Amino acid sequence: MAKMIKNVDFHCESNNTAHRTIEITSKQLIVRRGQTFLLTLEMMQAFKDHEKLILAVETGSAPSEKLGTRSEFGNPSPMYASEVKAIWKYSIDKSANLQWGIVTLSVTPPADAPVGRYSLSATTASEKKALGTLVVLFNPWCSDDWVFLPDEKERQEYVLNEQGTIYFGTAGYLRPMAWDFGQFEEEMVDICLKMLNINPKHSKDPADDVSARCNPIYVGRVVSAMINCNGDRGVLLGRWHGDYVDGVHPTHWTGSVSILQRWYQNNCHPVKYGQCWVFAGVMCTVMRFLGIPCRVVTNFQSAHDKNSSLTIDEYYDDFGIKTSETKDSVWNFHVWVEGWMKRPDLKKGDKYDGWQVLDPTPQEESEGAFCCGPAPVTAIFQGDTDLKYDVPFVFAEVNADMVKWLLSTGGLKRKMHSDTSTVGQKISTKAIGSNMRNDITNLYKHREGSQKERASFKRAISRVNSDDDPEESSGDEPLKVDMKFQEETKMVNGQDIKLNLKLSNKEHRNKTMSIRVNAQTMRYNGKPANNIQSTFQVKTLLSGQAVIVPVHIPFSVYSKHMVSCDSLKVSAVAFDQKQDDDIYETETDIMLEDPPISIKVIGEARLFQTLTMEVEFTNPLNVTLRNCSLTVIGCGLFRSDYVEGKIRELEPNATMTLKITTVPYRSGLRTVLADFDCSAFRDVKGSSTVHVK
Repeated sequence: MAKMIKNVDFHCESNNTAHRTIEITSKQLIVRRGQTFLLTLEMMQAFKDHEKLILAVETGSAPSEKLGTRSEFGNPSPMYASEVKAIWKYSIDKSANLQWGIVTLSVTPPADAPVGRYSLSATTASEKKALGTLVVLFNPWCSDDWVFLPDEKERQEYVLNEQGTIYFGTAGYLRPMAWDFGQFEEEMVDICLKMLNINPKHSKDPADDVSARCNPIYVGRVVSAMINCNGDRGVLLGRWHGDYVDGVHPTHWTGSVSILQRWYQNNCHPVKYGQCWVFAGVMCTVMRFLGIPCRVVTNFQSAHDKNSSLTIDEYYDDFGIKTSETKDSVWNFHVWVEGWMKRPDLKKGDKYDGWQVLDPTPQEESEGAFCCGPAPVTAIFQGDTDLKYDVPFVFAEVNADMVKWLLSTGGLKRKMHSDTSTVGQKISTKAIGSNMRNDITNLYKHREGSQKERASFKRAISRVNSDDDPEESSGDEPLKVDMKFQEETKMVNGQDIKLNLKLSNKEHRNKTMSIRVNAQTMRYNGKPANNIQSTFQVKTLLSGQAVIVPVHIPFSVYSKHMVSCDSLKVSAVAFDQKQDDDIYETETDIMLEDPPISIKVIGEARLFQTLTMEVEFTNPLNVTLRNCSLTVIGCGLFRSDYVEGKIRELEPNATMTLKITTVPYRSGLRTVLADFDCSAFRDVKGSSTVHVK
């Protein structure tokens, strides 16, 4: 057969710019579904618009028109059977010059095309020719795509922004942490598509799996499962205690790219180690790359309800120390992501469209896989716990009730009090277009204690336990003694902790109180690590009066424990000596503030020209810091992690000043992130914004 097609031009630069994928690459065609792109075929001779020109696209190992993974389209227009899905189309573009044989086509992938890598071929009257490959992504700019997001500022933030902020700490001491998503680094194409291709559903039924990639609900569940390695060849291995020497401590990470690169380069063996914010940060990178709008969300005082009771039971001994009887847990914070998509599968019109919770941290199985969601935020808000996917689990995380019990040495169990408002506080995500915190608690639940919030809780309980009538909580009797901790000084790592415990007698009689105060170092997932200090004293409370009990925890007491822990829990249990049933408990979770690390750019930052930065850290202690190391990253600035290993020690009260050079390879607003690790302070973070011209 005579050759007719001499050359093909994918117009990668202009197409990728129009499809907002140019940040990834200009070397391969990456388009968004539902949006046209240009393709030019240079013919050996003049071409007439009625001549035969059929294009065919195929994705996956078993392409099929019925599954939407193959489409033949063009002139003459094929006759499609009724069951054919995802039909592509083209028209001859006005820029074509047919008499010179320049056939420029305007090609449109349908808004429901499966995402992934496609091969493209052309058939003319005299030949069939493979033209090359292209990648198709979801399109939040296309109103027919299930991930359509109407607001341009939101699309800029939740799809295109490569930097973000993840919140951590405790409800009383929340902290921002800069995170480098880096979804448009060039190798993300191969990494994210590899993740889809090795998921267990693909191994089981490749044709069906590739076909289902038209659906962001399905893709969200696959990605959620593949970020952790429980039951598959996923990216990260989680660890919440013990030794991390055979991997990287979860607090060390400051971005997703290094993690995804290690996984891909190491034949998809899991990277050690992750915890919730790491899982969520990496998932956000993959979702944004694929074109599903995504944001990272932190829930403070986050409940882990093991038995779907929507109630968290906590048990304490006489000293106020949490016991091993406690199976449920309340984490200082827990981090997940929200993906934006329609939910036609729930058959309620557009009621449950919008933000959906997806949680890649492996906690409980969902339909046989360690994934969670998508759970509509609207369903969580309304208490619709009978909907897919995993709504009861997420509802409990943000709105479970807590009951605290005292377990005496004889095994006697006494209820101290119940609490309907502690779980689910300050639910936070980065604000659009700034580094401010956006509190979105009101999207997850009505105001705590309001009638609407209690009605939503009752509705949730009744739908989880459909056989039971929800019990109306009788509530606790008014407290006769009000007890709470107050800060006396700022909570800074390296300094003594000073608190006051204030007890106020609400009764018209004097009370003699036995008071036990206990301090424990904690892991952020609510698990105690070490009991570091306990005190006991007796105080007389006069009628209607208050008394202050000072609490002092020296740095020397907590220092060696806090290097491997995340927070301090200071708790108090008080007994009325004359009325044994009168028991009071209060606690506070303290997140210590690390000493600052500064990073600044010296001079102007220009593309492909050497850039110098200065990192500075002062040792605030009267002891030498040992095993010091500094890691600096930034997508568009460093192609791999920059590690400075020369600074092994830092003398007492001395200042470390380091100059670092790099060559920026992408222009625009970039973030550089520094991590300083040593014997006394674990992974101190700093960041700075750089405008590369």
